[in-house]
Amino acid sequence: MTIILGIDPGSRFTGYGIIHREKSQLIHLDSGCIKLGTCPFSERLEKIFNGLQALLHQYKPTEAAIEQVFFHINPNVALKLGQARGAAMVAAAVSKLSISEYSARQIKQSVVGYGAANKEQVQHMVRILLNLTNTPQTDAADALAVAICHAQSTLHQTFSVTQQMRLQQRFRRGRLR
Repeated sequence: MTIILGIDPGSRFTGYGIIHREKSQLIHLDSGCIKLGTCPFSERLEKIFNGLQALLHQYKPTEAAIEQVFFHINPNVALKLGQARGAAMVAAAVSKLSISEYSARQIKQSVVGYGAANKEQVQHMVRILLNLTNTPQTDAADALAVAICHAQSTLHQTFSVTQQMRLQQRFRRGRLR
């Protein structure tokens, strides 16, 4: 049994997505955001750590995946994202999870089939791939996309690549709405 925690780190919201991979099926367990507010930055980092620790304790994932920090024009923003990412990685490391890292382009390519996909396309494909009734909030969808990307890239991948390619082709042709 594989339970994957996907993390989309941020300095205002940190998205999380937890999926269960069973044979060729991906099952949504939970997703949402850790709301960090406008408190001092050190307190936000603590909220990320504690929030993820609570999720790790509740769901006991066997694997974790996180989005890499992308180059940003403002170095202060990139630094804060890196620190948020560090707090998330420490939370997973304390729970003895190995952490896989993926670029935004890798994640979008894996989920949508197009590395420059927009947020709405990622949200839509996450909803389709996980058979959700509602479209998840942006940060939660991004975190679920990280988890899906990880599930698809692991050595013991069981998710049907052919099935995903068909869904991606239909989506690009406008047949999935």
